[in-house]
Amino acid sequence: MATYNKRGYKAPKPEEEKGFEPDPIDNISEKDSTTAGVFNSLDEGASKTEEFVAKNQKGIFIFIGVIALGALGYLGYKQFVSEPKEDEAANVMFVAQKHFQEATDSQDPKVSDSLYALSLKVSEGQPGFVQVAEDYSGTDAGNIANYYAGIAYLNTKKYKEAIDYLEKFSSKDLFLSALAKGAIGDAFSQLNQPKEALEYYVKASEVNENDVTTPRFLMKAGQTALTLKQNADALKYFTKIKENYATSIEASNVDAMIGLAQ
Repeated sequence: MATYNKRGYKAPKPEEEKGFEPDPIDNISEKDSTTAGVFNSLDEGASKTEEFVAKNQKGIFIFIGVIALGALGYLGYKQFVSEPKEDEAANVMFVAQKHFQEATDSQDPKVSDSLYALSLKVSEGQPGFVQVAEDYSGTDAGNIANYYAGIAYLNTKKYKEAIDYLEKFSSKDLFLSALAKGAIGDAFSQLNQPKEALEYYVKASEVNENDVTTPRFLMKAGQTALTLKQNADALKYFTKIKENYATSIEASNVDAMIGLAQ
């Protein structure tokens, strides 16, 4: 005879299932076992590290020593060699800089040429820019001596020498970099090498865009492009002056140059 459970009726659970809860002691034992495993793994890793250090400590100490010596060597070089050399170069270049400034200020071309020439060679017992650039190569003073020498040669019409020294010059000062590249362009122009001159005028106009050097070298680039019959490029340079540097000196007659390029 079949029997049916009444609605809502649930069969009783076996006695051992009633109120069963995991033994907290068992949980603690399991946790302790897991933690112990983790620490065992860490101990094993530490042991392996200790073994590695023990086996290779000579090489490790040598490596650390090389780094330390390198750092101390750099600091020592900077303090006892590099910085004193910079100071020495700046001091010995003083006379050459004085002649250069006097040449720049002079209104007499012959006097200027003479003073520029003096700035390049030994004078008053002190080296000129050429010797400073050679003797103090690698220093900031030696680097700026290249710039001074290049400009002095340019002003005394020794254009190849001007290019040689100006190309050796490099600076984080973008304004000075623009002037150096523009001066190289001037030297190539005087040597009747307009293609090279144009290249440097364009570089000079782009290296540091500002209201002084950029329109100046854009104008020179445009004029040089005209001599090369590159009218489209010339028009581009002149138009940039008109649109972007309307307050510059070069903008005052740029319309006439645009007319020539069209």
